[in-house]
Amino acid sequence: MIQSKFSKLGMPYLHFGVGEPLVLIHGLGEIKEGWVNQFELADQYELFIPDLRGHGEHDLNKEISISHFATDIIQMLTENNIEIANIMGLSMGGAVAQEIFREAPNKCRSLILASTFHYFPKQLAPLFLKYRKKKVKKLASHQTKQSAAELALYSWNQDGLDEFEDHFHPKQESFIKSLQACLNVNNLRLLRKINVPTLVIGGQYDSVIPVWIQVWMHKLMPHSEFIIMRNTGHVAKLEAKDRFNILVRDFLSRNGTLPEPLEKQNII
Repeated sequence: MIQSKFSKLGMPYLHFGVGEPLVLIHGLGEIKEGWVNQFELADQYELFIPDLRGHGEHDLNKEISISHFATDIIQMLTENNIEIANIMGLSMGGAVAQEIFREAPNKCRSLILASTFHYFPKQLAPLFLKYRKKKVKKLASHQTKQSAAELALYSWNQDGLDEFEDHFHPKQESFIKSLQACLNVNNLRLLRKINVPTLVIGGQYDSVIPVWIQVWMHKLMPHSEFIIMRNTGHVAKLEAKDRFNILVRDFLSRNGTLPEPLEKQNII
């Protein structure tokens, strides 16, 4: 049964499933329900799916930073007596997953970093932020959300576009603060220190965070695996959900405590 809870710090999260703990961290402007296609993983994993500050039901938008996002999740795990967990993050959520390793490496059994980043060049960040600020005031409108969906997805079928819009609910102030937090990320040194099994996933046609960034991340991490998901954009968990879930299950079964890995399949 899916339970909706709040941590002592006021973070809303979904909690359900049985097995090894698995945390699912959404991207910028998303909400926790955006992981709906991964709810099926609850048959093997105990899922924790939070709303980050300023997103979804989490009204707090003060003191937004990648570090604050990570601290909230670490506190949630501590409250639930979770000593170690698998951490999966999409886009901004991947940056949060990296920060969780920085702050509490012993909490991380493995990392799954999907369509994410580890660094924004300082000379490009102000220009990127200025451009996004011009767009952000219109993000809540249907027309602009449709444009955001078309940018994020490779396949523009109406069901996929509608599902993206259902789970993309940016709030102007927290969106800008969160975007600024993303642009401050610099994990160039951190990645070399990550010593837990790590899967880096890139989307072949990702127009938001190009796949070469994930290639760069993989090369910096000696304990990482890398895979490009064919015919996907920025949100493979939505538009290639079955392949994505098989990929996640296979990686976790090989690197967790489940007794045997799932039968290998051609998943890309």
